[in-house]
Amino acid sequence: MKTADLFKKKTVFSFEVFPPKKTSSIDTIYSTVEQLKELKPDFISVTYGAGGSENNKKTLDIASNIKNHYGIESVAHLTCIYLTKQDVLKMLGEFNAAGIKNIMALRGDINPDYTPKDDFKYASDLVSFIKENGDFGVLGGCYPEGHFESASIVDDIHNLKKKVDAGVSHLVTQLFFDNAHFYRFRERAAIAGINVPIEAGIMPVTNKKQIERMVTLCKVELPHKFLTMMNRYENSPEAMRDAGIAYAIDQIVDLITQGVDGIHLYTMNNPYIAHRIHEAVRSLIEYKG
Repeated sequence: MKTADLFKKKTVFSFEVFPPKKTSSIDTIYSTVEQLKELKPDFISVTYGAGGSENNKKTLDIASNIKNHYGIESVAHLTCIYLTKQDVLKMLGEFNAAGIKNIMALRGDINPDYTPKDDFKYASDLVSFIKENGDFGVLGGCYPEGHFESASIVDDIHNLKKKVDAGVSHLVTQLFFDNAHFYRFRERAAIAGINVPIEAGIMPVTNKKQIERMVTLCKVELPHKFLTMMNRYENSPEAMRDAGIAYAIDQIVDLITQGVDGIHLYTMNNPYIAHRIHEAVRSLIEYKG
């Protein structure tokens, strides 16, 4: 099933996982997926990083197992800035052979350790290429606070419209910690004629270093309420974990109440946190009133 079809029936609830580091066994991710399966997610996406065939194989293997062994719809991430068209064609063939029907098409972050290729400058180029060379559901990323490389919010929405026009049928946002940013973004997208489902990406924060790194990478705003929480509990791992879970639950309850299309939980491969959040919002997701 293509993920865009899921939104016709319900508020979608999904997870993101990432392949284990080189020093970890791949079995660790399957232990995580086994526990996430209990929550009956609508789909699970698997990230992909720069670095060539090894990363591609991990993403492919995990996404294939999620779909074919665990019986959960999967989404394979694909970042294009370091790939040629021949690389992508080969990968599309592998995805298709593995039964993977959905691809998250991303440009990818610039990594100084690798030299970018010239075939795909933007994610919209990759989206067009995928649609021309296979029958996949294509997901795209979006940025409620605007992509930090965009000249303005208006330019960012204009570029997003190009990506949707190229064939993206389902959007997933970058993490954010103030829902007001999401609601303003959703309104701008509607005005621009972007009418595909927009799933809100939520990251539960469990330690201060984690979020400081994310802010450096993503340039997101940290509201006063969030900063106060981090500063209050940063020296207590258990209290910080519980406060971060509570903050994410509060965000999700508000988003569902305001009619969000779906929630995509950045699990950081932590099934305990996913279980805590799901238990708190399960009845809201299932409510059909």
